Order: sequence, then C-alpha cells, then structure tokens
Amino acid sequence: MKYYLIAGEASGDLHASNLMKALKGEDAHAVFRCWGGDKMKAAGGHLVRHYRDLAFMGFVEVLKNLPTIRQNIRFCKEDIQDFRPDVLILIDYSGFNLRIAKWAKGIGQKVFYYIAPQVWASRPKRTYAIKENVDELFTILPFEEDFYAQYNMRVNYVGHPLLDVTTTYPFQENFVAQHQLRLPYIALLPGSRKQEIRRVLGTLLKMTKRFPTHAFVIAAAPSIPLEFYTQFIQEAGLLKSSIHIIPNATYDILKNAKAAIVTSGTATLEAALLDVPQLVVYKGNPITYQIAKRIITVPHISLVNLIADQLLVKELLQDALTIDNLEKELSLLLEPSQTKAIKEGYQLIRNQLGNAGASKRAAKLMVAYLV
Repeated sequence: MKYYLIAGEASGDLHASNLMKALKGEDAHAVFRCWGGDKMKAAGGHLVRHYRDLAFMGFVEVLKNLPTIRQNIRFCKEDIQDFRPDVLILIDYSGFNLRIAKWAKGIGQKVFYYIAPQVWASRPKRTYAIKENVDELFTILPFEEDFYAQYNMRVNYVGHPLLDVTTTYPFQENFVAQHQLRLPYIALLPGSRKQEIRRVLGTLLKMTKRFPTHAFVIAAAPSIPLEFYTQFIQEAGLLKSSIHIIPNATYDILKNAKAAIVTSGTATLEAALLDVPQLVVYKGNPITYQIAKRIITVPHISLVNLIADQLLVKELLQDALTIDNLEKELSLLLEPSQTKAIKEGYQLIRNQLGNAGASKRAAKLMVAYLV
C-alpha cells in the first residue's frame, strides 16, 4: 500500500520513522512519501519537505510566515493528489495537519492521525474538526482516552512511542571518555528550532558561570548547524572550549548527565524516561505568550508534569527564566533529596505509560483498518 505521512518537527520525524519501520513489518509492499526529516528518509520515505523549513511556532511567527505556509499547503494538496495514497497519516503538527485533514476528507481521502493534537491543552473545540475529518485517531497519552470520550469519540490508545526509543537505544559505552567530558556535567537542551534556541540559550549559558564545579554540554539538534550555537557562547563571554556542543547524541548526553535544563516539549519526557532530574524552561514571543496564557487550560506546560498530574519538575517560563532563578532552582535540583523525589515521580510516570511497543501496535491497527 501507499502511505503519505506529514510530520513538522524533530519529535514527529522520530516517531513517524519508527511507525514506518513497523508498517514495513506489517506490509511488505509499503511505499512511503513524506514531509519530515532525516529519520523518515532513512526509514525509506521519499522526503518531499524537511521539517526545518516548516517549523513556525507561535501566533506571531505564523502570521509573519503566512505566504510560505499557504504555499506549502497548496503544494501539499497537489502532491497528495499526484501520489494517490491509500492513506494519509498525520503526525502531531496540528496547525498544518488539521487544515490538510479537512481538505483530504473533502476529496474522499482516508485520513489517520497518529499522535493526536494536544487539543486538551487549549482550543478544545478543535476536537470537533478531528471528529469530522479524521477516520482513525491514534493516541499516546493515558488521559487522552477519557478526554475524547467526552466528545463521544472512540480512539486507539497505543501507548507512548518514546518507551520504544529509550528502551532500545544503543547507548555508547565510552561516551564520556570519547568526548573528553568532565564529570559531573549538566545537559542543556535548548530546543530543536532556531527561534526556541535564540530565546533561551543565552540566559542558560550566562548562568553556567555560577556553577564552576560542573561542566555543561549542549545537546545540538540535528537540523541546526553547530556555528549557530557557538555565537551564543561568545556572546555570553565564555570560552568556546568551556562548553561542549555535541550533535545527534541527545540520549547519550542525558544518560550521563547529573541533571538537565530542558526546553518544554517532547525532550522533557525523554529526560524523565532516562531518569535525569530536570528543570523545564520556555520563552516565546511576548505577544504569543500572552495569547497562549489566555487559551491554555492545563495547569502545567511540560509533558512530565501533565502526565504526573502534579508539579514534579520546576517550570521557569517567560519572565521567570532569569539567571538568578536558574541558579536557585538548579542548586535545589542537585540536592540528593530533590533528586530522589523526582526519580520516584518518574517511576510513577513509567508505570502510567505502560509497556513499549506503541509503534508496532499502531502499525498493526492501521494495516487492519486498510485491508
């Protein structure tokens, strides 16, 4: 069968690539055409657009890039019609994908949505659009079944695909020695988009001066050139040699870290599943942030706290993201009692998420719905 997949960011690329591998196991003749990244391409997909050209995050950013977004939507519709897939599989990336879903349903295209949009966090009315335009919805968070049940929707809860990734990842045994890292070190995960990194990394780096007994390692996103990070090191008045920048090794960096400072997103859950105490940070466009504050209905921003249903890890958001606050909260985080409490909370999260195998479960269901 022919599959057309659309992912618009790094996490979607990761999860979609694993889904594609699982679909191959269920459908030996699977053909993939996709919007995503290097991982989807490596999994055998014909890559039409890379997510680095699609990552517009926030209300203001979207408005600034409306002509490009509209052009991408037009091209995407034409490309889907030319490819004539058996199914269109949308992965997260709701702003773009829900528009495509509505159009696709209108022309009779079968639509699956894998990793449901987080409409439970804001704009729940979008649930009606999902109900109307998506044939099968595959969810990955334990509380999503109950949420969609309120709208008389049946969903396919398959579990979280990060359990597959973190339990099977081939960690490098000599990672610390290979990269000549000084222990203990703090991992810095400033995000996967340039606009995220611009807003948080400078503050994080200036804070590092207050922890002379710890080294710091930046987990560089695969789509961002290393030179982009070094400019912030120079602006912070640090020697280039004092901060390590390592690309394509986020899990190895986290696995060996004493703690981590993580920009809100999928990476917060990755740190939790790898048992790394963390601070969660976020800073957006001021206008975007003020709008978001008024429409977001959940009490926390990080996946870790949402799944735990409590403030398990500290969140420093927008104006609270300062050097002084970072110093204070990181110092608390490094205390043994705090580390112990967080790791106990992580175990509860793992219990809630259940067993690995989400990608295989989703693929098996998808093929069964199609044949």
